[in-house]
Amino acid sequence: MRTIGIIMNGVTGRMGENQHLARSIVAIRQQGGLLLPGGEALMPDPILVGRNEQKLQRLAKKYDIERWSTDLSACLANPNDQIYFDAQVTSLRSQSLRAAIQAGKHIYCEKPTASTLAEALELVHLAQQAGVKHGVVQDKLFLPGLLKLKRVIDSGFFGKILSVRGEFGYWVFEGDWQSAQRPSWNYVKEQEGGIIVDMFCHWRYVLGHLFGDVRAVSCLGTTHIPERVDEQGKRYAVTADDAAYATFELEGGIIAQMNSSWAVRVYRDELLNLQVDGTEGSAIAGLHHCKVQSRVHTPRAVWNPDQPLAHNFYSDWVDVPANETFDNGFKMQWERFLRHVVLDEPFPWGLLEGAKGVQLATLGLQSWQERRWIDVPALEQEGV
Repeated sequence: MRTIGIIMNGVTGRMGENQHLARSIVAIRQQGGLLLPGGEALMPDPILVGRNEQKLQRLAKKYDIERWSTDLSACLANPNDQIYFDAQVTSLRSQSLRAAIQAGKHIYCEKPTASTLAEALELVHLAQQAGVKHGVVQDKLFLPGLLKLKRVIDSGFFGKILSVRGEFGYWVFEGDWQSAQRPSWNYVKEQEGGIIVDMFCHWRYVLGHLFGDVRAVSCLGTTHIPERVDEQGKRYAVTADDAAYATFELEGGIIAQMNSSWAVRVYRDELLNLQVDGTEGSAIAGLHHCKVQSRVHTPRAVWNPDQPLAHNFYSDWVDVPANETFDNGFKMQWERFLRHVVLDEPFPWGLLEGAKGVQLATLGLQSWQERRWIDVPALEQEGV
C-alpha cells in the first residue's frame, strides 16, 4: 500500500464535501485505494483545511479522517503532503494557490481558478516555473450523457456539425417561503457571484472538448430576481447576474447558443440539455442520457397551424446505450489526476484550461456591458 498526502482546502462547503470529499477521496479510500500498475494500491491521506474548527471536526469524524487543521501555512510546510486541492470561494483561491505552488505542491483546484485573467495566467507561469503538476476540475466532461455524446461525435455520426443549442438551469427559490438551493454569495457581485462567472468556465471546456475552441462570444446577462433572502433570513439586494443568454462562434463555423438561468422552471428531461444538429444526424444529450436521430429517420415536418400536431416527434429518437458503467465524474477526474502525479500519465486539463474559462467569463461580461460581439483570442501554452 502506498499513501499520498492531500491538503483539501474548502471542502466544508456543499459541493466540496459532497463531490470532492465524500464521493471522490473518501470513495477511493473505501474501495481500498486507487489500483496502480503491478497491483499496488495508492491510498489518499487527506488533511482537511478551513477556517471553521467545528465544521472540520464534524467532517473528520463523519468520514473517518484523522487529520484536520485551520493553519494552511503549517500544512503547506509538511513535505509528506504532495497535493494541494482548493475548493474555496473564488476570491480566496489564487492567493492560496500561489502559496501552494511556492511550497512545491502539485495543484488541483476548482474553477474559476482566479478572479481575473491576469491572475489566472500568473498561476500558469508560476506552476511552470516551479515544475509542479497541476489540474483544474472539468467535471461535466465526465457526465455519462456527455461521454455518450463524445462517443457519437467521434463515430462521425453527425457528418458536418452545424449548431449546438444548450439549456441549463432551474428555479432557485428566493429564500423567503422556501429556502434557496444555492448559497447567497452566488448572487452578490462583490463576492465573485454571478452565473456568467460560474457557468462560462464550464461552457468553455464543454464546447472546446466536444466541438471546437470558442472564437467569439455575444452575451446578454440580466438579474431577473432583484432581491433574495440569505441564510440568516435577511433580505439583500442581488447585485450579480442570475441569467445569461449567449451565442458562441466555434472553430469550423459551428454556432452554439447557451441559455443559463437560475430563474427558469424546468420543462426538459434534465437540468442540462444539449441539442447537436449535423448534416447526417442530430443528438440530445443531458447529464445521464443521450438520444440520436439519423438522417434516414428524420420525419418530414409540415407547418400547418390549422390542424393539431398528430406526429409524436419524441418517438423518432433512439437512446445511445451506456455499454459501460460510469463512475462519479468528480471521482473519475480525481483518479486521473492522481495517476498523473504518481505515474506521470497525461492530464490535459491544467491551469491553462482554467485560464481559458476565466477568459471566456471575462469576455462574456464585457460583451454584455458593451452590447457587442467580442473575439476570443487563443491562449496557447507557449508565451502565455
